[in-house]
Amino acid sequence: MAAGLQTIIYPVKDVDRAKALFTALLGVEPYADEPYYVGYKAAGQDVGLNPNGHAQGLTGPVPYWHVTDIQDRLAALLAAGAEVLHDVQDVGNGRLVASVKDADGNLVGLLQDPA
Repeated sequence: MAAGLQTIIYPVKDVDRAKALFTALLGVEPYADEPYYVGYKAAGQDVGLNPNGHAQGLTGPVPYWHVTDIQDRLAALLAAGAEVLHDVQDVGNGRLVASVKDADGNLVGLLQDPA
């Protein structure tokens, strides 16, 4: 089951410029500010900046659907014709993410927080 879109990750080439832009846009400082990821929480959304995103094949922002069973949702998407971009991986503290491309090349992310 999907709980909705609550996270969007932007691939960025210049993390400092992107951080300045998103800090101005969202009006808050990042809650996470690491060389590999900058994260914001604003208006019930998580907004992330991924300085390695382009190297990982991300061509634009990726919306992440929060799900209760990432393996089940991934299998359903693959059965419906999606193509795996990134298989399920733990990105820290038990948070699992995966991403696929639909038939038109649009990116769809899945995110499962630990129970």
